[in-house]
Amino acid sequence: MDIEVLVSTMNLQNQEKLINKMNIKKNLIINQVKEKKLENIENGENRLYSYEEKGLSKSRNKAIEHSNSEICVIADDDLRYEDNYEKIIEEGYNKYPDADVIAFHVQNVNKKMEKKKRKEGKQNLFTSMKIQSVQMTFRKKSILKKNIRFDEKIGAGTWLYSGEENVFLADCIKKGLKIYYIPKKIATIMSNDSSWLKNGRGKQYFQAKGATFYRISKILYPLLVLQYAFRKYKRYKKETNLNSAIKYMIEGKKIYKIKEV
Repeated sequence: MDIEVLVSTMNLQNQEKLINKMNIKKNLIINQVKEKKLENIENGENRLYSYEEKGLSKSRNKAIEHSNSEICVIADDDLRYEDNYEKIIEEGYNKYPDADVIAFHVQNVNKKMEKKKRKEGKQNLFTSMKIQSVQMTFRKKSILKKNIRFDEKIGAGTWLYSGEENVFLADCIKKGLKIYYIPKKIATIMSNDSSWLKNGRGKQYFQAKGATFYRISKILYPLLVLQYAFRKYKRYKKETNLNSAIKYMIEGKKIYKIKEV
């Protein structure tokens, strides 16, 4: 099975160093830069393309465009993969031959940020919201056939800086693709903090949530906003009150709709 790791990074200076640090085999690196200094590199199973742009969703989409493999593995530059990650992924697709997308377990050196292992099996719209982008693998032909891409109005590098993976998976489900979760570890997140939480759970955080919920389902949007506001209240109450959280999520919908025009 042909498996390729699609890495999103910024201002990379040394391709080989990153590959060794991540412990990856066949890979495709998308390097976003302010000024293009590192030339595109195509060296066997190691490829790198640099673009003078920003935005995580743009980077993911460029990677999908350039990938030439059967199975794509979504990755950030702070991951370190298990020695046998390819075997684990291949076994997953052999176990679930109807799978278009399979999410695996990714450990985190910061235990507070780690997603807990869940029951193995097929995922629906709601359970897919618990999946992080770096857990995701997919069959490229399935994604291309259904014309699914990451929404470039959402994700790191934009005002609505999170939720791109949730939208991507929701699009997969709405277009009939099958998503599975397998609680086997393929990698570890080596950074000790969360860049998308560096500014806390304030106005921008909730605006991004609101935009994500609206983009996932215009019909379920009000329910998704309310359930999140009440269910996660203990987590954010020291930073934002309940009414403000709901207000900001509604603002997020409006911001996204403006970007649609």
